[in-house]
Amino acid sequence: MKILVADDDDASRTLMELMVSRMGYEVTSVRDGLEALDALLSPGRPHLALLDWLMPGMEGPEICRRVREAALEPYPYLVLVTSKRAREDLVAGLDAGADDYLTKPFDAAELEGRIRAGRRVARMSEELVAARERLRDLALHDVLTGILNRRAVSEHLERELSRARRESGPLAVVMVDLDHFKRVNDAHGHAAGDEVLREAARRLGATLRGSDAVGRFGGEEFLVVLPGATVAGAHESAERLRLAVSAQPVQAGKAAVEVTCSLGVAGWRAPRQDVDGLLAAADSALYRAKELGRNRVECAPPPDQGSEEASLPER
Repeated sequence: MKILVADDDDASRTLMELMVSRMGYEVTSVRDGLEALDALLSPGRPHLALLDWLMPGMEGPEICRRVREAALEPYPYLVLVTSKRAREDLVAGLDAGADDYLTKPFDAAELEGRIRAGRRVARMSEELVAARERLRDLALHDVLTGILNRRAVSEHLERELSRARRESGPLAVVMVDLDHFKRVNDAHGHAAGDEVLREAARRLGATLRGSDAVGRFGGEEFLVVLPGATVAGAHESAERLRLAVSAQPVQAGKAAVEVTCSLGVAGWRAPRQDVDGLLAAADSALYRAKELGRNRVECAPPPDQGSEEASLPER
């Protein structure tokens, strides 16, 4: 655990450094309140800080106040070190955001007890943050493939469409559907089908740019969002995706499963076109790719040209 010692008195700071380091902790020391605040707000900040009340630059209570205003995570445990003993002073320090206080002079046993209490709180904070991040990850990602789930990729598309409207820039989407996926499950079992989905998702993600996004939209259907892409550029990207998926068989247990996909491309052109309209255009292009033999890319016509509704072939 990282511990910050902040005290402008050289003798007091050196003594605390020595005590803390003998307890086995990693110690950083500063002699100025502004340096202490900077250390506590930095990316590699300490888990616990021992802050002298009176320091040049900024006093301990004000440091606590600034740190709490920043709402840092994980939570840094702050201990004010002071010779003040009046109840109103200690209450003022706690109100400023300190978690505990240590009155001078103190001994090593008292210091170690305060640090142990802070370590427990810091550890619980880290565990809570980690648990929350795991829940957030589960809420945004498909459990089987690890890519964005339908809700997350749809929300991503909403944001990118709003940005395209603001900037009058291009945006395209690609609907990807694995061909004859039901046959994979029927011939090789659902475990093999799951492996095919995982590998297809991996290959799609590995082919995209950093600004692109891919999510699982349905059973064996994926949505790719291509910010800044024209229809022509999206068609090229879709061809790369198609080739990546079918490049080699997917090893699912003992079976080597040949996998292909059909893709439908649609670009945002009409200022009034919404997400549903864009997805419907890409879906119609996908169905046309299915009708024309699968394992191919088709683009939706511009909105002003219209299109006949495609039949729904077996996927």
